[in-house]
Amino acid sequence: MGVGEDSTASAGRPQSGVLLTPGLYVVATPIGNARDITLRALDVLAAADVVLAEDTRVAAKLFAIHGIRARLSTYNEHNAERERPRVLARLRAGARVALISDAGTPLVSDPGFKLVREALKESTRVYAVPGASAVLAGLVVSGLPSDRFLFAGFLPTKTRERRRALEKLKDAQTTLIFFESTRRLAETLRDMSEILGSRTGAVMRELTKLHEETQRGELADLARRFASGAVVKGEATIVVHGVEKLQKGVAQERDEEDRIDQLLRHALVWMPLREAVDLVSAASEAKRKIVYARALKLKSGGPR
Repeated sequence: MGVGEDSTASAGRPQSGVLLTPGLYVVATPIGNARDITLRALDVLAAADVVLAEDTRVAAKLFAIHGIRARLSTYNEHNAERERPRVLARLRAGARVALISDAGTPLVSDPGFKLVREALKESTRVYAVPGASAVLAGLVVSGLPSDRFLFAGFLPTKTRERRRALEKLKDAQTTLIFFESTRRLAETLRDMSEILGSRTGAVMRELTKLHEETQRGELADLARRFASGAVVKGEATIVVHGVEKLQKGVAQERDEEDRIDQLLRHALVWMPLREAVDLVSAASEAKRKIVYARALKLKSGGPR
């Protein structure tokens, strides 16, 4: 059985004798630390007929570290339209093709989506070889809720479009995750503060590397910190707290209480308390004990 069919098929260093099932392998590579690569990924890369890489120079360094000898071919946003038909032809002929990005999991803000889509249209088997991801790495060290999150990728580079994109995300009740160039960090964080409001966030740079850095705080404070600091090269992961569910719940609860009070005031004018409670409870579909408590407050001179 091939590695594409059995995730436990191999262990140890890359094995030249590993037999891969024909198909397209989407392989995650390290986002920084070269050791953050799975044993299965090493086997797949070593056994593939060709490895498609965003930048073959970056891939060659990783391969040299791990002793991988593989045929490399460039596949990126600049040559994808030209190369895709050639790759699909090889897959139709039964080739074993691996796809990697410069760092992390391919297709996550990287080229490759159209290739996977076209391969699936032709009934080619596509295998995931999971591993490192800046999205998940940033999320787990941010200290922000991780039960539900939305990955928004890179925001537009132009201010107007970026602010418009943030407007569409401001009501999301999930943790938000973005990628951003470090050159635009200050202005992006400023826009986030103005559009999303007072929220906590975290900015991660050099994840898994020697000089890994995480800064946490209010968005406005983070914007000031990066505006005053030296501009550094590279990309950052930004994680932002979603809209507080509690705040929305409180607002809805108050609206419901106001509606119950209004109904009770009308009912109590012409019927006894218990009958008024029964009527309003049925009309509002609220629990009777909640309506009863509101009625007692109104009778005792409570909310007006």
